[in-house]
Amino acid sequence: MSALPVSGTSGHVEIPRSESHREPVGLLAGWGQFPVAFARKAGEMGIPVITVALRDSATEELRTISDAFYWTSITRMGAMIRHFKRHGVKTMVMAGKVHKHRIMHQPWKLFTLFPDWTTIRFWYGRRQDNKDDTLLLAVIRVFEREGIKVGSALDLCPELLITEGVFTRRKPTSAELADVEFGWRLAIEMGRLDVGQSVMVKERSVLAVEAVEGTDQAILRAGSLCKAGGFTVVKVAKPQQDMRFDVPTIGVNTVENIHQAGGRVLAVEAGRTILLDPEATRAAADRLGITILAKVTQPGGN
Repeated sequence: MSALPVSGTSGHVEIPRSESHREPVGLLAGWGQFPVAFARKAGEMGIPVITVALRDSATEELRTISDAFYWTSITRMGAMIRHFKRHGVKTMVMAGKVHKHRIMHQPWKLFTLFPDWTTIRFWYGRRQDNKDDTLLLAVIRVFEREGIKVGSALDLCPELLITEGVFTRRKPTSAELADVEFGWRLAIEMGRLDVGQSVMVKERSVLAVEAVEGTDQAILRAGSLCKAGGFTVVKVAKPQQDMRFDVPTIGVNTVENIHQAGGRVLAVEAGRTILLDPEATRAAADRLGITILAKVTQPGGN
């Protein structure tokens, strides 16, 4: 049997990758096309996929490419665990965005979201804060206490990570490269603080910093503050990025939002950013005159 190593802070996990050993992998699916890409790749490799899809986030398309499929709420962690255990899942991955603000900042959330007992115990457990990394690592501990290891979906499909270089027909100008360098240091620092992944800049001035609203909304906010347009979006992984969750992701939707807001350049971190549907993303960027470049973070954060 050939197996694919899955690395993370919880230790070494193996996802079987041959027909001779069809141990299923669990997929906790959020918003976007990353869960679809993972499910398709696992299917091609003969690995059964048991999908638990987050209602109001994941796509119905996952039903047709999963060996078993369940809808559930983000506040039903006990149900997620039961679904996975029913199918003998010992390893799971998390893929796709979870819109944190829809959960955390609802009025009377204990009554409107109907959390199960597992989620209630999780939410009111001891934590120093509710930043993304803190919450997601706590979620991982809940699953691992139940005997389900959490690996990185990217270890199964590393080809989704963008490589270094200019990805589009349009090249950045010298002024835009200066903005990339300026924004890069700021984005690295915001990531280190676990605030957000993206910074929008123009003429070495900050227009917007991503927080709980997510990258797309932060881009649109930058556009509302920069009527002249032509700004740069810098999106990087956190220095302490755990590749099991919350990996920076771009695609056609990102490009279209930048164009709508009046932006001109998207700079991302090579080898640590997911590029979904590369051909369609490149075509959209070339059609709309958007530059996409990927660079490696150098020592010192540049």
